[in-house]
Amino acid sequence: MDKHDRAARAPFFPRQAGRLWRSLAAGATLAAGTLAGAPAGAAYPEQPVRVVVGFPAGGTTDVVARVLVQAMGEDLKQSFVVENRPGAGSNIGAELVARAAPDGYTLYMVAVTSAINHTLYPKLSFDLTRDFAPVALAAKVPNVLVVNPSVKADSPQALAELARKEPGKLAFASSGSGTSIHMAGELFKIQAGLDVLHVPYKGSAPALTDLIGGQVQFMFDNMPSAWPHVQSGKLRALAVTTAERSETAPDLPTMAESGFPQFNVSSWFGLIAPRNTPPEVIKTLNESARKALARPEVKKRLADLGAVAQDTTPEQFGQFIQEEVEQWGKVVKASGARVE
Repeated sequence: MDKHDRAARAPFFPRQAGRLWRSLAAGATLAAGTLAGAPAGAAYPEQPVRVVVGFPAGGTTDVVARVLVQAMGEDLKQSFVVENRPGAGSNIGAELVARAAPDGYTLYMVAVTSAINHTLYPKLSFDLTRDFAPVALAAKVPNVLVVNPSVKADSPQALAELARKEPGKLAFASSGSGTSIHMAGELFKIQAGLDVLHVPYKGSAPALTDLIGGQVQFMFDNMPSAWPHVQSGKLRALAVTTAERSETAPDLPTMAESGFPQFNVSSWFGLIAPRNTPPEVIKTLNESARKALARPEVKKRLADLGAVAQDTTPEQFGQFIQEEVEQWGKVVKASGARVE
C-alpha cells in the first residue's frame, strides 16, 4: 500500500481533538478497543472499507463479494468498496492486503484458489495461515463431474473403470493449471489410481466448449457454469463433489456416495483481514457478515449463483482454511503441479 492509500483512509480530526489525541498517545498505551489511526472510543467503521478481490470483475468471487459487502454496508451504515486486483492466480490482491494496515479498512475476499496457491507457489511473499486474520466464510459452490454424452459411463466408478481399461486415452479439462477445477481432477486421478491427461484452458468457458465438442472427455466444473449445459443435454452429470447433495440437483449423488468417501471438494469464498487486526474489529465484521448471510434475499442471490451461504465464527473459518491448505497441499504435491 502506498502513502496515498494510507492517507485516503486516515480519519479527519478537528485540530483540538488532534492535539488531545497526540498527547494521550504520547503519554499512555492505547486503551483496548481503540483502532490505530482513529480517535479513542470511535465506533468501527468510521470510514469506507476496501474489499480487495484477486480476480476480474464479473467472476464468481467478485459477485459473491459484492452481494455480501453490500448487505454488510447496509448493516454497518458504511460504504464497502470492492476493488479488483487480478493477477498471478489472485496472489497480487492477497499480497496487497497482507501488507495493508491492520485497522479493518482493507479486507480480502479469499477463495479456495489461495489455499491451493499456498503450496502451488513455493516463493510467495505472504503466508495464508500466518499473515491474515479470518473473519467469516461466506459461501460454498459445489463442483460437478460432467462428461461428454458420448462417454459410456453413468457414474464416477464407471468412468474410472473406463479410464483404467484405456490408460492414457481419456483427457479431462480444467479452467487452468492450479485452479480448484484442475485440482479436483487431480484428486480423482489419485483416489481412483488413473492415468488420464490434464488439458488446461484459459477459463471454464473454452474448456466446456471443447468438452461439449468431444475434444476432452470429462471435467470437474463449478455448478453455475456447467449446469445449464447439463439441463440442455449437451453434457451428462455424474456426481457433485461436496459432502452433501446440492439443492440445485438433489437427485445427483455425491462423489462420496459414488465410491469415493474421501472426496469433498467445493469452491468457497470468505473474508479475511491483515494479521493483527484488532479482535473487536474482527468481531464486528464477523457479526455483520453472519447477519448479512442469514438474510433471505442474500441467500437467494447466492443460491441463484449455485452458492450456499455459510455461518461461521472466525475460529471456525480459520480451522477450515487450515484444513483446506493441508488437503490441497497433498494434492498439489502428489500431482507434481508447480508455479514459480
